[in-house]
Amino acid sequence: MERQVATGEVARLAELLGQSRRAVALTGAGVSVPSGIPDFRTPETGLWAKVDPMEVAHISVFERDPKRFWSYYRPRFQALGDKEPNRAHEALAELERRGLIQGVITQNIDRLHRAAGSENVIEVHGSIETSSCLECGTAYGLEEVDGTFDGRGVAICGECGGPVKPDVVLFGELLPEEAMAQATELAEGADLMLCVGSSLAVHPVAGLPQLTLEHGGSVAIVTKGGTPYDRAAELKLEGEVDAELAALVDALS
Repeated sequence: MERQVATGEVARLAELLGQSRRAVALTGAGVSVPSGIPDFRTPETGLWAKVDPMEVAHISVFERDPKRFWSYYRPRFQALGDKEPNRAHEALAELERRGLIQGVITQNIDRLHRAAGSENVIEVHGSIETSSCLECGTAYGLEEVDGTFDGRGVAICGECGGPVKPDVVLFGELLPEEAMAQATELAEGADLMLCVGSSLAVHPVAGLPQLTLEHGGSVAIVTKGGTPYDRAAELKLEGEVDAELAALVDALS
């Protein structure tokens, strides 16, 4: 990883992390943008810029019109499958290896935190790693899902013929209870929450930084654009997330 020059704000963040004993990271779509994965809400380029998510990514669409659902998700899964971690993912994995963060809570489904080497990853919106039959529970890895599609372009279980759904949280679904319980426990116990690449606008995950603040911890933000926590944050970095986090790791070296 090419060495980055630390700004005063990066040096301050390094100081905060060095003083912390129970830091945790919270990441959103922006952390994967340097890997070539669009975020959701950026005008023109965001995933929702040209499509209404309620028309393609809602659980009711999957149940009512699986062909339409998969016409959106199948190519997206194929596109995500070959993406590689960037310096932001690698930096967070390195912070965990050094014991400077306890783990990563992520809203992302792209598996890139795990691919970068992060071990304690809480995927509150699920993951594209597997898709499962809703009737018999047979799980299909990402590389296997393409073989389950029938002539209509709908994923069907090879064991029982039931519908296969990606193991990600769709609009209209509740977040996984266990994952949210783990995320809540980390947030409440954190003395520092490092929020990276998230607008912190989508609940209930957007409420996690507030839990850290209410329990006496601090919040630091690395993202472009405003968030509801900007005024409450100890500091905010607004450069490219991969460059900022690479510089942070260097500042800690």
